[in-house]
Amino acid sequence: MARQERAEQTRNAILEAAASRFDAVGFLGASLSEILAEAGVTKGALYFHFKSKEDLADALIDEQFTVWEPLSALEEPGLQTVINLTQGMAASLLSDVRVRAGIRLVIEHGSFITPAGNAYKRWIDTIHGCLLAAKAAGDLRKEINAHDLAHYVVGSFTGVQLSSQVLTGRSDLLERTTFMWTTILNSVVPPRRLHRFNPMGTPSTREPATA
Repeated sequence: MARQERAEQTRNAILEAAASRFDAVGFLGASLSEILAEAGVTKGALYFHFKSKEDLADALIDEQFTVWEPLSALEEPGLQTVINLTQGMAASLLSDVRVRAGIRLVIEHGSFITPAGNAYKRWIDTIHGCLLAAKAAGDLRKEINAHDLAHYVVGSFTGVQLSSQVLTGRSDLLERTTFMWTTILNSVVPPRRLHRFNPMGTPSTREPATA
C-alpha cells in the first residue's frame, strides 16, 4: 500500500473515531485518548494530521457541507434547490455519523476556542443565493425578503432537527422537514406556482450524501 493511501486511511480512521465520540458525548465530553483508542492509532499519527481536538472538530464541521456536492453542478438553482439541501441534510443526519457530529459541534460552538458561527453563515449565504434566483424567477411572493427567508429556513431546520433528535431520535426527521417545507411554501410561493415544488425533495435527495 502506498504511503499516501495509508496516510489517508489513518486520517479517515481518526475522523470516524472523533465523529463517533463527538456525536455520543459532545466536544467537551470527548477525550483525545478515547479517540485514539477507537481509531487504533498513535498520538503521533493523530498530531501528524490534526494539531488539536479543535482542529479535529473544525474538520468535521466542514464535512457537513458535502451535502452540497450533488447540487453544485446545477445551472439554475432556486427554491427547490433549497428544499433539496435541507432534505439531503436530514437524510445525512440519519445515516452519517460525521454529519451528526458536525451538526452537534456547531450547536455546541461555545465550547470551542473559535466559535463556529461561520457554518451558519455559509448555510445562510448559500440559501440566500438560491432564494434570490427564485425571486427573480417569480417563485417567491413580491413582499418576501430573500435574506430574511434564508435566515428563517436555517433557523427552522435547526429547530426541527433538534426537536426530532430529542423526541424521536430523529426517526421522524424526514417527515418533520417535509411538514416544515409544506408550511413555508404555502406562505412564500404565489398560489399559481405551488405545484412546481415538492416539499419532500426531488428523487434521490433523501439518499445519503457521500464524502
